[in-house]
Amino acid sequence: MLFDSHAHVDGPEFDADRAEVLDRARAAGVKRMVVIGAVGDPSSAERSVALAEKDRDIWATIATHPHDVGKMTDDWWAVHERLAPHPRVVAIGETGLDYYYDHSPRETQKVAFARFLELAHRVKKPVVCHIRDAHDDARAILKEGRAGEIGCVIHCFTGTPDDAKAYAELGYYVSFSGIVTYKTAQPLRDAVPLVPRDRLLIETDCPYLAPIPKRGQRNEPGFIVHTAEVVATCAGMSFEELASQTMENTCRVFRITAP
Repeated sequence: MLFDSHAHVDGPEFDADRAEVLDRARAAGVKRMVVIGAVGDPSSAERSVALAEKDRDIWATIATHPHDVGKMTDDWWAVHERLAPHPRVVAIGETGLDYYYDHSPRETQKVAFARFLELAHRVKKPVVCHIRDAHDDARAILKEGRAGEIGCVIHCFTGTPDDAKAYAELGYYVSFSGIVTYKTAQPLRDAVPLVPRDRLLIETDCPYLAPIPKRGQRNEPGFIVHTAEVVATCAGMSFEELASQTMENTCRVFRITAP
């Protein structure tokens, strides 16, 4: 059984065939998934929670992506404050810093990131982080915000092997997406064995970043099998060991009862 720790199946990309996508995921062995309610305005958070309420194998997170924090209003924050304690919400995120696109001012990203960390502490839930080209600043904020006390996931890891090692030394979980299967992604494959086995996660980040051999298609949770195969090889594990270990790890960080 596999656990997709980061999926955006609430989005409009899946409106036409969401039920079929979820059926295909289960047929591929994807027993569980966390749906990320953080794209655009808070309607994403509302949709993710609604999905989690209807399906016992789906859980939700809530936040505003760093791309969009420049547009946040008091009303957006009010939605997150209301949804954060919800029993089907298992984390605050994805939040963080993205200095590659800089869709929101960097100082605004930093302030929002710290505020979401404070919210995570108040509801005693882990934080899911999107960090791109901003690892030093992000680690400083995470340390200041005592992220290790509540649990921290570095989602869709794209840093260097040294970055992966630094996150692992802080006790954070590091999640690998379909990017790890790409020909140009050797540094990510080199990073996998530097993350302790009990801190490894896998994800699709669907509908984005479909793994080889599905690259170029809309990604979906069932495709995580291909990512898991590559991560298992890099970690020196069998596919079955990797599936079991990442299921255990994902349940642990999100405080979900193991199957």
